[in-house]
Amino acid sequence: MKVGIVVYSWTGNTLSVAESLKQKLSETEHSVTLEQVTVVGERQRGSRDFELATRPDIGAYDAVIFGAAVEAFSLSPILKRYLKQIDSLTGKRIGCLVTQAFPYAWLGGNRAIRQMRKLCEGKGGRIYATGIVNWAASRREKTTVEAIDRLSRLQ
Repeated sequence: MKVGIVVYSWTGNTLSVAESLKQKLSETEHSVTLEQVTVVGERQRGSRDFELATRPDIGAYDAVIFGAAVEAFSLSPILKRYLKQIDSLTGKRIGCLVTQAFPYAWLGGNRAIRQMRKLCEGKGGRIYATGIVNWAASRREKTTVEAIDRLSRLQ
């Protein structure tokens, strides 16, 4: 199966989880590509004034895992804009990954996943798994392992 992992990572936290996920998926029979959504220039925290520099084409993938951080208790506006610009996800298995600074999923992670799910299902995608990584030191390892395990199943 051809798998695309598409992330927006401002600090590198989400990217590090995506790289670990790619490594785990690559140990199976899957062909895995990791791509990043980027913006033109420097983006200021909280700013909604940005232009996407890269928009990965997901057409060749059978499954796509989208990932981004939680910003202001919501899905990152960068990934949100990228997802809105995708024409169709019909026939694709979709995984949703978010990272967040707060230690509990109800502090933005759940909402960000709901937003991502709604955008993807609205374009015909079928969500097979979600994962929330809490970046708080005490929960980081446990939630990272759980998210990678769920998202790597591709069922």
